[in-house]
Amino acid sequence: MSENKNNISRRGFLKAMGAGATVAAGAALESCANRKNAEFDPAGHHTTEVPVGQMTYRTNPKQGDKVSLLGYGCMRWPTLPQPDANGNIIDQEQVNTLVDYAIEHGVNYFDTAPVYVQGQSERATAEALKKYPRDSYFLATKLSSHRFSGQGLPTEEMYKRSMDMYRNSFINLQTDYIDYYLLHGVGFGGGMPSVAERFFDTGILDFLVKEKEAGKIRNLGFSFHGDVAVFDYMLQLHDEGRYHWDFVQIQMNYQDWIVGMGASVPASRLYESLAQRNIPVVIMEPLLGGRLSNLPNHIVARLKERNPENSVASWAFRFCGSQPAVLSCLSGMTYMEHLQDNIRSFAPLVELTDEEKQFLYDTAELIHQYPTIQCNSCNYCMPCPYGLDIPSVFVHYNKCVNEGNIAESRTDENYKKARQAFLVGYDRSVPKLRQASHCTGCRQCVPECPQRINIPAEMQRIDKYVESLKQNTL
Repeated sequence: MSENKNNISRRGFLKAMGAGATVAAGAALESCANRKNAEFDPAGHHTTEVPVGQMTYRTNPKQGDKVSLLGYGCMRWPTLPQPDANGNIIDQEQVNTLVDYAIEHGVNYFDTAPVYVQGQSERATAEALKKYPRDSYFLATKLSSHRFSGQGLPTEEMYKRSMDMYRNSFINLQTDYIDYYLLHGVGFGGGMPSVAERFFDTGILDFLVKEKEAGKIRNLGFSFHGDVAVFDYMLQLHDEGRYHWDFVQIQMNYQDWIVGMGASVPASRLYESLAQRNIPVVIMEPLLGGRLSNLPNHIVARLKERNPENSVASWAFRFCGSQPAVLSCLSGMTYMEHLQDNIRSFAPLVELTDEEKQFLYDTAELIHQYPTIQCNSCNYCMPCPYGLDIPSVFVHYNKCVNEGNIAESRTDENYKKARQAFLVGYDRSVPKLRQASHCTGCRQCVPECPQRINIPAEMQRIDKYVESLKQNTL
């Protein structure tokens, strides 16, 4: 892709594409403007019956596990408007309902972590699963020690905190073994020094290998974010026989496949490196935190014209599922309609043809023209010490980009409409005390971001844009 093409303005791109596509899309789709986005909003999802007994499974060659191709990501469990009397923020009743429905329809892989949903995801997941036989589902959780890294902790303290986190996962999950255990966020923040500090200097990785030998861990792997040199080093350890990875979790979707927007390298390179070694792949962010279903109208129309019966999101899931080395594709399904729509994509999976894959690569090129901020709403940057709601600020900005409500100048013909839509929507979706204007530039969030977003710089840019709209000086 040429530099000139990457830098084309959104207005210029729409002129090149033609305004008719936007009109056609607007007429074809139901409005989703008032729905709170979680993992994704399945624009134009169909209302056919959700299949039972048709889930697609993949067999783990290491263990023989028959794993559902749709995995439940437990990072986005539904939450209560305010904590209950016990301080719980997760809506356990809704979680139970979602898990029951997922299991009824063949989902058997549940991925959580000690840090998800303000530290409450593991307990909520276990509570929902406790009535089912332990051997009827697979639990995945993580050593999220990146939260301790870079603080100058003594090696002994890093080891102690890691051990406490590991042991607490067994308590929270109400289990005596973990099916899939991951070193969380390998490549985060400090790259190789962080990996050494977290896993090698402490000896915690050697301990986990022994736990696997003892049967406490059935599969040991890692989730990758960030520095590809770290990814290559971890695979080198595998090749040399120093450590054996039973599976690896990567961010993969049709947008990242070639362009590699969120990662430091195209997803195809990561996937092929694992497939060549026969290492099963677990997929995270198949929808880029919902951005591949909340698309500009004319791109939605392009996808719906090709396959009017299925949701926009189904294209992304079919893309991931069509890669043979993929063991499971995770989705954080906050709402029942998300879960139902995703089950349709995998029950059974209809693999993409080569021609359909090329269609998606071409679609990704179109999406890439839109200057959205590459936030996946993972909440790793939260909580902000100054109270900002960073993901919500980015969600609103990206929504306005996709809807054509980012003005470049007061001379734009839709300036008044765009100005009102941005300012009114901003105050409605993000409380004033949590908006970008309160960013101090402390940069505490920067090393936590898997997408390598310069969050303070983006906050300052958005705040400057907001002020120019308020003062009418754009």
